[in-house]
Amino acid sequence: MYKAKTFDLLGINGFSDNLLETHFTLYNGYVTNTNKLIEKLTRLSLENKGFEPEYAELKRRFGWEFNGMRLHELYFENMSKTPSQIGKLKDKITKDFGSFENWEQDFKASGAMRGIGWVILAYDNTADKLFNVWINEHDIGHLTGASPLLVMDVFEHAFIIDYGLKRADYINAFFEVIDWKVVEERLT
Repeated sequence: MYKAKTFDLLGINGFSDNLLETHFTLYNGYVTNTNKLIEKLTRLSLENKGFEPEYAELKRRFGWEFNGMRLHELYFENMSKTPSQIGKLKDKITKDFGSFENWEQDFKASGAMRGIGWVILAYDNTADKLFNVWINEHDIGHLTGASPLLVMDVFEHAFIIDYGLKRADYINAFFEVIDWKVVEERLT
């Protein structure tokens, strides 16, 4: 069974403790629900009910809960009270996007789009290429086989307590706390 991770982010610049505690509670719900779904799906399978509508719906829901859990972990892990500067990844970003500024503008524009979801800097190992990707509803938009490097939550719960509807201000605050060391480790 999965256990919720703890993240030392209280007191981080640009994010109130209230917002973070609320967000951690939401994350814990994804962990709890992932475990509940594993138990229910296992039970239904052992009872030979794998062809029942309940099983099918729970199976579909599993991707939502599991990805919600995992994306939150990646998001919290790539933030830090003592953010690090970007290293070698900057060269790769510059190569794939023409400049670091082009990448940053595209990433931020993706995050500013109307709707709820996630923005991911993803790495396709097969083509050795970076992409900024919009992931909608946790389970729609993932690039199969691509590794998430930088993860930014743009569901309202990630910013509305502190920033209201000023999503761009939240995105700028997020950029100030990126732990590029963690992001770069995901590339290797």
